[in-house]
Amino acid sequence: METIDYLEGHIKEALERISDEDRDRLADLIISSNRIFIFGAGRSGLVGQMFAVRLVQLGLHVYFVGDMTTPIIGKGDLVILISNTGRTMSVTKTAQIAKRIGSHVVCVTSNRKCDLAKAADTCIVIDPAEDGDTAELAPLGTLFEDTALMFFDCMIPVLMKRKGISEDKMRSHHAIWV
Repeated sequence: METIDYLEGHIKEALERISDEDRDRLADLIISSNRIFIFGAGRSGLVGQMFAVRLVQLGLHVYFVGDMTTPIIGKGDLVILISNTGRTMSVTKTAQIAKRIGSHVVCVTSNRKCDLAKAADTCIVIDPAEDGDTAELAPLGTLFEDTALMFFDCMIPVLMKRKGISEDKMRSHHAIWV
């Protein structure tokens, strides 16, 4: 199928452009943080929520900004913000506030020069190198969101290995494990 080949190729190329240093830095930050806050708006937010669930299954203290039970972000917390354009006002404001408080802000965006990247301590750029077929085969931010999801899912085995956590241990943190 043309769309599958298109998405697979662009996602693979974009993931290969993310440096090992960026992957290692994010893994180090996640492992060394007592509390992790994740936020994105719209479909980027859904990607963030999926990553948050996986981190909870690793036994980490993770919150999605905006949920009713999310505590206040504090000094020393890790804040991971996701925005394709890096111009989403609620995400950018969250970065500015979190940084002012003393949190470490990581942004995942396609635009290294955006306001979000300027407000972040660490910036991971996901650049799916869109071409003329984008509107037809992957409208709006589809390439960014799909690549971000794959990037975060690829981080989970790295974190499992570093923390010495098995899938069985993760299952014990699964919401429906009974």
